[in-house]
Amino acid sequence: MIHFLKLEVLHNSIADYLIAFSIMALGILAIRLFQRLLHKRLKYWARQTASSWDDTVLQLLERALIPFLYLGVVYLGLDNLSLHPPILKQLINGLLLIASTVIAVRLLVTLCEKGLQFYYRRRDDGENLEKIAHALIPALRTVAWSLGGIFVLDNLGFNVSAMLAGLGIGGVAIALASQGLLVDLFSYFAILVDRPFELGDVIQMGNLMGTVKHVGIKTTRIQSVSGEEVIIANKDLTSGQVHNYKRMEQRRVVFQLGVAYQTPLEQLKTIPDLIRHIIEPMEHTRFDRAHFSRYGDTGLNFEVVYFVQGNDYRRYMDIQQAINLELKQEFEQQGIQFVQTAPAGATQK
Repeated sequence: MIHFLKLEVLHNSIADYLIAFSIMALGILAIRLFQRLLHKRLKYWARQTASSWDDTVLQLLERALIPFLYLGVVYLGLDNLSLHPPILKQLINGLLLIASTVIAVRLLVTLCEKGLQFYYRRRDDGENLEKIAHALIPALRTVAWSLGGIFVLDNLGFNVSAMLAGLGIGGVAIALASQGLLVDLFSYFAILVDRPFELGDVIQMGNLMGTVKHVGIKTTRIQSVSGEEVIIANKDLTSGQVHNYKRMEQRRVVFQLGVAYQTPLEQLKTIPDLIRHIIEPMEHTRFDRAHFSRYGDTGLNFEVVYFVQGNDYRRYMDIQQAINLELKQEFEQQGIQFVQTAPAGATQK
């Protein structure tokens, strides 16, 4: 029996093989017992709590610690053997390096994902969290896997610096060609992180006004109030002035009306109160002021200011229409004549 154990096969005795396989078998058995007993208890404990951190710890155990333990016992077992030719040992070490790097990158990506989710969960609702995570996490994965690939190549003996330098020569031309795309990409991340607007918001940029339908890596799609879809580069949205009407708590409305110069003084004095009595009873409005503001070219001008609660444009137009109709009715009853003046305007607050 002792003679059999001393027999050599591929530069290792039978006893060496038995020791190596025993180490791997016992290690794998111990890991399996850990998964069956302790890991199962941890899962049960995590289900009983409302916190998400214990679920994160379990996920890290499953995606990183357990695979590392398996790699560890395989390495300990093979380390007891004399592997020939030497290239075989280098191959195995290379495979172990790649496997451990993959596990480490997965661990890093998971930590980054959970960290981002924890950060945005404290600031945003679930919808915003999902949009931000969908945009940032793929970029983080790309960076993490790129760094992992460079680490593996460097440890396998490749001259990474020379490779990167070679890529850099052609990269200059590529960078020049893709400069606009990169600007839009960074603008895309700026929109997602800073959130000047979101999907469904009504925004205005210059003469364009519409609803945000899609925010892409390079462009944003807006459905204008006239119905067509307008595509705008992200860099234009971050560099220009954008009005977001969804976040408007109230709309400040300013309009002017003019009456004829022949209007008697006593009637002029009653016009501000007449306007106030029309606007104040209306729902969702807050009257601010009405004044005889100036002498116009064609008549006597009055300036009226009131507020409409909320950001509903249709509500604002319904209220303005009701005001105009009642003003027309009251002025006709009082015998006050309208004259042309500056057009109505509206601002927001």
